[in-house]
Amino acid sequence: MIRIDTEKAIVEVETASGVQTFPMDSPEAFAAVSDAWLRCGWDNKYVYSFTWMGRPIIQMPEDLLRIQEVIYTVKPDVIVETGVAHGGSAIFYASLFRAIGKGRVIGIDIEIRPHNRKAIEEHELFDAITLIEGSSIDASIVERVKRELGPDEKVLVILDSKHTKDHVLAELEAYAPMASVGSYVVVQDGCMEWAAGAPRSEDDWSWNNPVQAIKEFTAGNSSFEVSEPPFAFNEGNVTRRITYWPEGYLRRIR
Repeated sequence: MIRIDTEKAIVEVETASGVQTFPMDSPEAFAAVSDAWLRCGWDNKYVYSFTWMGRPIIQMPEDLLRIQEVIYTVKPDVIVETGVAHGGSAIFYASLFRAIGKGRVIGIDIEIRPHNRKAIEEHELFDAITLIEGSSIDASIVERVKRELGPDEKVLVILDSKHTKDHVLAELEAYAPMASVGSYVVVQDGCMEWAAGAPRSEDDWSWNNPVQAIKEFTAGNSSFEVSEPPFAFNEGNVTRRITYWPEGYLRRIR
């Protein structure tokens, strides 16, 4: 439980070990208030209110800014994204590539609904996007994605389709090897772990979530490490991402 006193500029955090009081201008106060804001945002479907260049993009704004920093730093030639939905994220990545001057997106989804496909295909950035319809863990789909990649292309992988532990783990096994050394696999929506019990959640989310898949994958794969990308710019006190993708950045180190 937290208590916010704006007149005294303090935040009180109550835990099993007692009550801690933090001044508003501390990272601890910011973290406590942010955690409550994330939960309130989940309950109110806050992320279901944004578009990017005309297409719905169901993402936290900070997550988009932070992944933009990573993409601009890594400058991949290709982003492989599982989970297309409305296409907003694919358009977002394509727009970054257009600004950078190179790059393309390969989007995979088990079902690309006709109205979404039509809107994506009619978008001015569609020439930077390849859509592949089918299960992201189907062997034939994985092989098709591999064939789309050039031997010397730098690849960044983003996993945002079905978020159960087994599915994400299968995606990690299939797509992580496509990521280039020094690049990332970004696993989205690990927020399911703390959202268990919230509206629109399932009873098993506390363990059946992307974070658990990440832990199992990295425990058996020395080529990747969970690595928080450093902020590209920071003159403030805050060093922790406010995110729906906790522990979601896996950097390929070899």
